[in-house]
Amino acid sequence: QVQLVESGGGLVQAGGSLRLSCAASGRTFSDYVMRWIRQAPGKEREFVARIGWSSGGTTIAKSVKGRFTISRDNAKNTVYLQMNSLKAEDTAVYYCAADRRLEVPGFKYDYWGQGTQVTVSP
Repeated sequence: QVQLVESGGGLVQAGGSLRLSCAASGRTFSDYVMRWIRQAPGKEREFVARIGWSSGGTTIAKSVKGRFTISRDNAKNTVYLQMNSLKAEDTAVYYCAADRRLEVPGFKYDYWGQGTQVTVSP
């Protein structure tokens, strides 16, 4: 089992920044590809970013590319999402997810956190 706990969400004005953290426990953190997924009210889940097992490659959604950065610290068992130039449309619950596999269809990741709310005021 892997336990994931997100933190760092909150209310921010458009143009501002937030850094989300996701602390993992339970298994060898570096064995897992880590993701950030978000879901806005009334909308489907949306992939945001992914980082490989040893920071060996990142994938960022087009909707946030150039504004969001994903990173991980395997010594601290933590993955981060740095969000800059936030927009109202970034408002959502942000979840981190873990899976040993790089490619996983349909958001069927093995482990999910409980989510953290990010609200961007216009």
